[in-house]
Amino acid sequence: MTSRTGRHFLQIPGPTNVPDRVLRAMSAPTIDHRGPEFAELTLRLLAALKPVFDTEGPVVIYPASGTGAWEAALVNTLSPGDRVLCFETGHFATLWQRMARDLGLRVTLVPGDWRHGVDPHDVRRELDADPGGSVKAVCVVHNETSTGVTSPVPEIRRAMDAAGHPALLLVDVISSLGSIDYHHDAWGVDVTVAGSQKGLMLPPGLGFNALGPKALAASRTARLPKSFWHWEPVLDANRHGFFPYTPATNLLFGLDESLRMLAEEGLPQVFARHTRHATATRAAVRGWGLDVLCADERAHSSSLTGVLLPDGHDADRVRRIVLDRFDMSLGAGLGRLAGRVLRIGHLGHLGDLTLAGTLAGVQMGFQLAGVPVRPGGLDAALELLRAP
Repeated sequence: MTSRTGRHFLQIPGPTNVPDRVLRAMSAPTIDHRGPEFAELTLRLLAALKPVFDTEGPVVIYPASGTGAWEAALVNTLSPGDRVLCFETGHFATLWQRMARDLGLRVTLVPGDWRHGVDPHDVRRELDADPGGSVKAVCVVHNETSTGVTSPVPEIRRAMDAAGHPALLLVDVISSLGSIDYHHDAWGVDVTVAGSQKGLMLPPGLGFNALGPKALAASRTARLPKSFWHWEPVLDANRHGFFPYTPATNLLFGLDESLRMLAEEGLPQVFARHTRHATATRAAVRGWGLDVLCADERAHSSSLTGVLLPDGHDADRVRRIVLDRFDMSLGAGLGRLAGRVLRIGHLGHLGDLTLAGTLAGVQMGFQLAGVPVRPGGLDAALELLRAP
């Protein structure tokens, strides 16, 4: 086994680095999840989550991954045979539509090139072609983790309203919550789907649904089978600070601390920091003479950057070299992007020096792998990071 010194650089776009404060919080002794101390914790968490989603409505917490939160959003609002509209913006958008099909829903999938986000004109066209209202939900990935491309949720909502269509808007913010500006209420989102392991700076294991009034109304008549995912018993138990199942107690301890950290920094500052790091990363990629996977200047992610390698060069080989030589993990290309793309995660608990070290390791990895890059990429990023 190779001897390692220093700390491993986990620069995948989630799970992200867990801050020491959060690790210490999670190491506290487990408490009785039926006791008064736990009830106080739950009520505090439910209140503290609302500003992160920017909602006045309820937020449901599951001991689950983001995939579980996807399923909860679908089964609580839809019935067998309902039609949903999905958009092929990347690997995770494709998985979500596959889940919808597996649940017995009829999916209309608008194809995409994995380099652009959802086009609001496509939303309007599809809904205008559905005067009978057979489409019951529009499913959108806000920040596609496999590509580093965001979709314009406010414009999508306006397109739905312009069409006068009653479909629900379900939005995945798994890799954008806590790292990219987001407004559940103001943007007219009906269900927001999130997970713990990215901008919230926690390990995997918590899934979230933020609920709007239309979604709650739809849940009263939705007929897809559900038990564990059912919102109603969770909301009933939450009123008193409890859950209808055994919760992930120590992850909730960590969530309490991570929410405190976000509040201390201030969400506008958190978003500005992520935007700055993303801008510096893209400057490095272009300084190397490589292409950013996202092909729309308006849609660049602040959470991660996908780097498209030249033909004939294997992104996974670069990743292996970087891991072996520098003890740093980079994100793999997923699905149709396997071997063609590597992903640099720059979200969560991240500072300027960590990003600078990350980009130095990527540059050396390219050079060691024989990828033809210009040496000025790192300097281009450092120039931006030096700016006040």
